[in-house]
Amino acid sequence: MRCVPQQGGILQVFIPPPLPSDDKRWKIVNGTMRKNGFARHALIETLHTVQSAFGYLDDDSIRFVARSLRVPLSQAYGVVTFYHYFSLKPPGKHTATVCAGTACYIKGSAKLVEAAEKRLGISQGQTTKDGQISLLTARCVGACSRAPVMLCDGEVMGEVSREQMLEQLERWAVE
Repeated sequence: MRCVPQQGGILQVFIPPPLPSDDKRWKIVNGTMRKNGFARHALIETLHTVQSAFGYLDDDSIRFVARSLRVPLSQAYGVVTFYHYFSLKPPGKHTATVCAGTACYIKGSAKLVEAAEKRLGISQGQTTKDGQISLLTARCVGACSRAPVMLCDGEVMGEVSREQMLEQLERWAVE
């Protein structure tokens, strides 16, 4: 805050902190906050913008957003850890997201996750050590008629079999 002399008193003016770096993605994040007047209610939208721009939320980005929106750091971390959309780890080069919604679960998505975990040597929510593949689950991707469904780098793969999924993971692994 900076105090500015004003007729009839002193006006406090908020001056946002400088951007963390010259990376152009920070200008996009700053635009989101500016569009919302650096108001506290813009926390989730701003965190979404950071996640979209950088792929995940690191400690420095969360601190910057909290400071810029004048939100307690504990509140920013509370939002980040509450919503499953947010990730505190960088994603892999490729992302396999298995739907765990009711229709997909009934059609065997749990077995798909189990097979992927075994093949990749990781648990869902993790990324392989080489950074190639992240294995995620989603509550529902909205393609129930094509169950079981897997998103391969965001592209829907419907009525996916264990073999099809493992073939896709293998293609990514050898890149």
